[in-house]
Amino acid sequence: MNIILENSEQVAWYTDVAATLRAMVVDPRDYDWYVSDVETNVSVPLLDGGDGWVTGDALADLLSTPIQFIWGVFSAFPCGARVEVSRAPTADGNRNLWHPPEPSPQLSGACFEVVCWDSSSTILVRVSQEQATEFLRACPDAKSLSSSWPK
Repeated sequence: MNIILENSEQVAWYTDVAATLRAMVVDPRDYDWYVSDVETNVSVPLLDGGDGWVTGDALADLLSTPIQFIWGVFSAFPCGARVEVSRAPTADGNRNLWHPPEPSPQLSGACFEVVCWDSSSTILVRVSQEQATEFLRACPDAKSLSSSWPK
């Protein structure tokens, strides 16, 4: 399922990845993460090297302090299932999010993606039904991504 949260007072800011994962009832430690196309409101030494792999433990530690991710893609993989990345996932300029067909994670083998869009919305790509249900319960203003597409 693909979901977007925008124009909501249910979140303090876009995108608080820690709050997003909590709302999905996802522990970042349960995955390895490919993190790409990141722009934040503060310096993040863990991500200074640019796009790359981050362990779930390292991401959980990073998210223990408030960080606004203005742009970014967090691709979740089963622990130990790191793939070769020839083209890093992007948020900024990714037109595939805004028209049919429904997008899939940009990296083959990813379980799901959290996309931070220009500090104005959070997009969840191919989350499970259980994760979607939990997120929608926590953030009732969220809706299907396709409902945001031009008619």
